[in-house]
Amino acid sequence: MTASDAVVPASVPLDLAGRTALVTGAASGIGRACALRLAAAGARVRAVDRDGEGLDSLAAEADGLPGALEPQVLDLTELDAAERAARGTDILVNNAGLQLVRPIEDFPPDVFHTVLTVMLEAPFRLIRGALPHMYGQGWGRIVNISSVHGLRASPYKSAYVAAKHGLEGLSKTAALEGASHGVTSNCVNPAYVRTPLVEKQIADQAETHGIPRERVVADVLLQDSALKRLLEPDEVAEAVAYLCTPHASFITGTSLALDGGWTAH
Repeated sequence: MTASDAVVPASVPLDLAGRTALVTGAASGIGRACALRLAAAGARVRAVDRDGEGLDSLAAEADGLPGALEPQVLDLTELDAAERAARGTDILVNNAGLQLVRPIEDFPPDVFHTVLTVMLEAPFRLIRGALPHMYGQGWGRIVNISSVHGLRASPYKSAYVAAKHGLEGLSKTAALEGASHGVTSNCVNPAYVRTPLVEKQIADQAETHGIPRERVVADVLLQDSALKRLLEPDEVAEAVAYLCTPHASFITGTSLALDGGWTAH
């Protein structure tokens, strides 16, 4: 599929020509939508993921968009490499994540460590790598894809909830430090998005609760949401794009909830 065939929503007016963006977890889901959206706005996008085949597919889909897409295979547990990859970026989208649903007493410590490494320590290192360039030019945008689980906890997701709560604090700290340098830092907090990660969660929750997959969506995932549907990746990408517009330059240190009313309870 080429860009002429693909539908890349671009409802937020945005011109990122001359800007370099880095998006982690770009091979699928939210990251893929963000990479395409920023490339559609003219940015040169460093698309980072450990899934090389997914990145190749993304590059083919982005062919013909105003910006350029540069696939980079990278395992974010390689923290030094992650920090190096972020050098010279104007826009950083920390999106990569993983999930395991288990009670705390059964949660594998090695998986807990990996989740915190990929979803909290790697964003710290990526921000650390990006800031010198952002500070030097007096402009930068850090967008951290958090979650409603950065604002609320759920049982059986100790590592994910801990990582997202930590990311919220990291994002706010970066906002306070970056304010005098023209750098904003914000979180986008989606509820359940139609992504491969959520599909895996559905399977895990079905096993944990001993119920069919269709009941997981209705009775577990969307139980606290006023809007009874999954969020689409393109909707999240539009929120990310908005935070990169000139009109959003006064928004920093905040969390933008795309949660269908979940946190209104």
